Amino acid sequence: MNWRDAEREYDDAVIDTTSLGRLFEDAAEQHPNRPAQRYKGGVYDRSLTDGVLRAAADGDFRAISYAEMRDVVRKLAAGFRDLGVEFGDRIGVFADTRMEWAQTDFALLSAGAVVTTVYRSSSPDQVRYLLDDPEATGVVVENEALLERVLEVEEDLDLEFVVSMDDLSGTYDDRDDVYTLADVYARGEKTFDLEAYQSWVDEPEADDLASLIYTSGTTGRPKGVQLTHGNFRANVNQIRKRYGPRPDKSADLPVIDESVQTVSFLPLAHVFERTAGHFLMFASGACVAYAESPDTLQADFSAVRPNSATSVPRVYEKIYDAIREQASESAIKERIFHWATDVGVEYAEADVPGPALRAKHALADRLVFSQVKEALGGNVELLISGGGSLSKELCTLYHGMGLPIYEGYGLTETAPVVTVNPPEEPKIGTVGPALPDVTLRIDESVADQDVFDDPGQVGELLVRGPNVTEGYWEKPSATDRAFFESEDDGGRWFRTGDIVHLRPDGYVEFRERVKQILVLSTGKNVAPAPIEDAFAASEVVEQCMVVGDGEKFVGALLVPNLEHVREWADREGVDLPEDAEAVCEDERVRSYVGEEVDAVNESFEKHETIKQFRLVPVEFTEDNEMLTPTMKKKRRVILERFDDRVDEVYADA
Repeated sequence: MNWRDAEREYDDAVIDTTSLGRLFEDAAEQHPNRPAQRYKGGVYDRSLTDGVLRAAADGDFRAISYAEMRDVVRKLAAGFRDLGVEFGDRIGVFADTRMEWAQTDFALLSAGAVVTTVYRSSSPDQVRYLLDDPEATGVVVENEALLERVLEVEEDLDLEFVVSMDDLSGTYDDRDDVYTLADVYARGEKTFDLEAYQSWVDEPEADDLASLIYTSGTTGRPKGVQLTHGNFRANVNQIRKRYGPRPDKSADLPVIDESVQTVSFLPLAHVFERTAGHFLMFASGACVAYAESPDTLQADFSAVRPNSATSVPRVYEKIYDAIREQASESAIKERIFHWATDVGVEYAEADVPGPALRAKHALADRLVFSQVKEALGGNVELLISGGGSLSKELCTLYHGMGLPIYEGYGLTETAPVVTVNPPEEPKIGTVGPALPDVTLRIDESVADQDVFDDPGQVGELLVRGPNVTEGYWEKPSATDRAFFESEDDGGRWFRTGDIVHLRPDGYVEFRERVKQILVLSTGKNVAPAPIEDAFAASEVVEQCMVVGDGEKFVGALLVPNLEHVREWADREGVDLPEDAEAVCEDERVRSYVGEEVDAVNESFEKHETIKQFRLVPVEFTEDNEMLTPTMKKKRRVILERFDDRVDEVYADA
């Protein structure tokens, strides 16, 4: 039996149609003594460590078992019920990814509530919208700072309570609607009744709403995507069929089961981490450790020593940049690093590596790759990438180093995973074939077939399956626009808004968002993503955003790697100014970066090549609102911020 047939037929105790609360209860029943969560000391002033859980030592990770986590979830669920939460109430969660986020999520779902998410970086205006739009009756915040952000707009909301995960100062003692998570636990401890609790857990049907997850709002006001218990459970089942411990899998293939230790750091407010790093992991009996922040990943990986992790392309780029930077400490180490990475790429691309290549790869592993793997804890077997397009070159390099990244594709509206590469047959440069029970269709009328000349079908991807949302919260017009009613089969298909190449082998290659295709004044269509991804492994360019819609040629805004540029200047005897802005204006620097642009241009058709570019001294980040919380570029914001640079690109056009 081949792996495609095997995954379709696979069934186990994790694959079920129960509620999400029951998903967790079943896992805790199955694995009561296994570690469920690991949390770091010295990061938060956790209210639950005042007596409910033991505090971890500063900088160290402490584990709690599934039985301990179940106790917290049950008592919090009873506490929320005691606060007045009823079946179907929308309750917001406004916090960073952390242990308490996961516990609160399962507690609210078990109490029958609908969890609506708010990003940690949300401004007061965004907080107002994200709590008012779903008519939230309560919100759980991370700490006093976020509590104040809610209270700043509370007059516009209809909140019955606000709960803080962290301890609070005495400022709020006179308010009877502000609590800590420990307060909620204490109320639940007094009122908990197992029989009543079990009835709450089993009350939701598959089509009952579980969560409202708001889109990132890159093209306007965020829309609340309605995801049911059935949507999430279906996606957990689908991923489990591909990555679970199927009997047909050979011993050398990675699986997701109770042996997995993973590090969670992406926003749980986003659907990717919520399903792949949260629901799937707990359903499988895995242990989830919570990183301090994306900036401490190397230290956290070393401490946790995970065998699995889920991330977005930008984080894999950052990890590679950090590794390469360490290798550049001396000329000899830098030469060895570049030799080793070349060997790794050659090894990954070879159908059957010969004896000479195997010997070189073994040496490269001893000199470089083993150190890279040790920097990530030494145990990584499975890396999942989603939430954006990953550079094929970078993915190949990771595979060559023995750190395979299995790239996938999905959307908030699909809960989220639609396709992902199988460990049995990963194909670099693709986002894999559809998961079991997911059906794909291509609308070829959307894509310019002269631009995307590929064997197979190219066009907008349409998706159908039990993981697909029914629509957007109280936005019937937007819901109607998002779906295609087929006369051929009577099916209802979700329009992804993404142009893809569906290959004859069933694997999908991402091309570009429909709305981000550049239409040049010459009539040529250009997809920005492949051009931008070509800089992912660049030492010289940190980030790239391609421009040119309505213009004669393709231009770009480039964020240079200023540290590397200064090292180059020192070697070449070039005296650069201290000011980053002045460095970006320096003609010698622009000429040096231009060599990198020329090298990238060699891989593209003439009309796709970058003809002019401008350097910008500011990295695109979430903090400056040029990236979404899931690290996608906010193109409109970047264009507004650097409109003068874009004008310069086309000044002489």
